[in-house]
Amino acid sequence: MKLIIAYIQPERLNAVKQALYEREIYKMSVSNALGCGQQKGYFHQYRGAIEEVTLLKKIRLAIGVNDDYVEKTVEGIIAGARTGDIGDGKIFVLPMDECIRIRTGERGNAAIG
Repeated sequence: MKLIIAYIQPERLNAVKQALYEREIYKMSVSNALGCGQQKGYFHQYRGAIEEVTLLKKIRLAIGVNDDYVEKTVEGIIAGARTGDIGDGKIFVLPMDECIRIRTGERGNAAIG
């Protein structure tokens, strides 16, 4: 079992979801995140005042998958998120020791679904 965490551009979320659905990956957790990387932010003028925005809006996806689905999941995220520009995002693949479905008490691969 693996936990896949991806940070993507907010406008690419629908494309990533569609690419994952095409690969039969339906379960995911999505949250808003702020961060910066190679982009380093930008300058913004509001009511005559210039401010530097260093933390950019991102979307954080967390997807728990069985080992058979790791490559399909990573390929789906890349297919939906890649634009070729700086700031497309990052994918982290982490080992997951245990998964427990609260409703039934199932554990391990069966709990991920």
